[in-house]
Parts: sequence; structure tokens; C-alpha cells
Amino acid sequence: MLRKIIFAVSLAGLVLCFIYSNSYAAEYPIVGSIIGEQFIYQIKDDDSFPEIARKYDLGYDAICNANPDFDPFIPEQYRLITIPAQWILPDVEIQKGIVINLAEMRLYFFLNGNSHPVITFPVGIGDEGKDTPLGIYTIIEKTKNPAWYVPKSIQLEKPDLPDIVPPGTDNPMGSRALRLSNRTYLIHGTNRPWGIGTRNSHGCIRLYEEDIVQLFDKVDIGTRVAIVNQQIKIAVAGKQVYMEVHVYENGSDLNGEALKIIEAKRLMDSVDLEKVKKAVIERSGLLVDVSKQRTDS
Repeated sequence: MLRKIIFAVSLAGLVLCFIYSNSYAAEYPIVGSIIGEQFIYQIKDDDSFPEIARKYDLGYDAICNANPDFDPFIPEQYRLITIPAQWILPDVEIQKGIVINLAEMRLYFFLNGNSHPVITFPVGIGDEGKDTPLGIYTIIEKTKNPAWYVPKSIQLEKPDLPDIVPPGTDNPMGSRALRLSNRTYLIHGTNRPWGIGTRNSHGCIRLYEEDIVQLFDKVDIGTRVAIVNQQIKIAVAGKQVYMEVHVYENGSDLNGEALKIIEAKRLMDSVDLEKVKKAVIERSGLLVDVSKQRTDS
């Protein structure tokens, strides 16, 4: 709770900084199970992690987890940070439509076409106790400039809210909304961009405004939406084994979860278990090479 209070107070001074939009979201051809590329960024004067995250289409927690030794609101000028813009694709049976991995707070949209590219966006998701539901759904409704019909449960928490919030800057749904077949939940924009990449909604999935506009224009009614929780993702590229670790459920046996996936993929002879353990402890969200050192002459 204290972390959330500090987060909210610190961001109060950054609201006016979020007037630009990023142009970093891109379509990635699917070649194997890894997309994107992480790189190094040098902190500039007046930079903050929320601003850098939006510039590179990342979530707040993602950039903080990748760079844990920094003050996210006043990072030291000229120091170098890692931009975690490389991802292992979620391990799903069908690479079709939208896949949202709650653990990494990221959405993947698999486009149709011969090259079968994927586009990916960071998301904000349901807070603890107001969890975004797992499952397979479809998009049943697309709405521009939606009004927000305030749920009774939220009105009980915030009795000053009206029954309906019209479109505009005070509307937390932003400029676009995609309703799921579980009608209570939507994928929508936001008027609070600093919450992207955190757990701060009542269960809906939030995107930066520039991202929801892109997604809205690309998806059709009937698009499949799979919501999963994959705290551990593992992929093979060439002779190397990579692992990505995220934390969604506190108290999870992440090391045990990693070992089950490694065994299921028949990679036990290819990984260094000490590297696996270290990656689980660090929980950076970055791709980590956990390959066993080769002894080929």
C-alpha cells in the first residue's frame, strides 16, 4: 500500500509531461519464439521512468524491474538503463487474435497474413482482489468515445461519482473500448497513462491512448481474446535457452514452475539450474540466458 501511495504522489507532478505520444509500437515478424530487442538508454535531464516507459511503449513495472537500482522518478542523469523491449511470446496452443499475459502485463495481437506478424502493447490490469479474469473470450462490441457507466461496486467506494461519466478527460475509459464476451470487462484506453504496466484497475485491461487507437482499428468483432497467467516463459534460440520471469502471484513457487516447464520442453540437459535459480531470484522480466555452458572443443 505504501508503494502505491508513493507512486501516486510522485506521479502527481508528472501529469503534464504526458502530452506526447509514443511511436515505438511496431509489428514484429514471428521467427521462432522471441521478438524485439533490448537496448541501452542514457538518462537525460528531467527524464523519469514513466516518461521513458511511454516513449518506448513499456509498462511502469517492466522498466522498474529491469532497472531496480534507480529512483524511477529522479533517475541519475547520464546513467545507463536497460530498455526491456524484447519478449518471449506467450506459450499458447493457438497464436491467433489477442493474447494477454497478466504476469507480464502485456498484450500480444497476432495479425493475419502470410508473414503472420505480431504487435504488442503494455497494459494495466486488475488490482489484487479485483483480478482480471483468465479465460478465452471474444470481442463483442467496439465503441469510440465511450461513456462510463459507473458500476455499483465502484460507487460504493467513491460515492461522489455520478452514475454516468461522459466522454472526455475525466473518463477513465479513454477514447476507445472493446467489450469482451464476459461483458463486465473491457479492453480500453485511459486518462491515467502512468498506470499502464501496473495493477490498478477494477479488472478491465487498460492501454495507452495511442495504443488503444491502433488496436481498435485493427481488431474486428469476433476477435478471439485469450487471457493467461504465465509467470515463467522459456524459449530456445539456436543452441541457447532463454527464460523470462515475472511475478503475478506473491508466494508462487517460481523455481518449481520453471522446472516443470523445462521438463515439459525436454530442456533439462540444456540448462544450468543455478542460472535458472538466479533468474528466479532477480525477477527482472528480462530475457536471461540459462543455457548450460557448452564444452565443445
